[in-house]
Amino acid sequence: MKVSTKATRSHRLRMLIAALALSAGLAAVGHATNTFINPPITEMKFVDTGIGPLKAAPGFGDFTKGAHSTFIKLPAGFVTPLHVHTADYYGVVISGVVANAVDASVTDVPLAPGSYWFQKGKAAHVTKCLSATECVLFITQPSKFDFEKSN
Repeated sequence: MKVSTKATRSHRLRMLIAALALSAGLAAVGHATNTFINPPITEMKFVDTGIGPLKAAPGFGDFTKGAHSTFIKLPAGFVTPLHVHTADYYGVVISGVVANAVDASVTDVPLAPGSYWFQKGKAAHVTKCLSATECVLFITQPSKFDFEKSN
């Protein structure tokens, strides 16, 4: 049975809204002592991830320990090696232009700010910052962030 493009887009939109609602709800739990939070990106504390030049700042949770939504910075022109993550995740482009593909030889689908993708856990992929400026992503994952190079 062929699914229409409109139905596929609608499904993707519902999945994105669900992921963002989940992260917003969990962020509220993670900041229960605050009645309001709104840190500008310029005030976020980005730390080394231990994965090349990638830097991370928390949205909610601790990306090294469990469920989280995290801002990730990729330098301009950066291309990850082929790698896998244990768990599925959703990525939303905040700034820059990103591509996420099964390997580096696949023709890039440029994802501008506001675009998103879903990455199945244990599926090898390459993530690229196609921009001349750094890329900032917002990822949501149900378990800790891990990164294992793939052959």
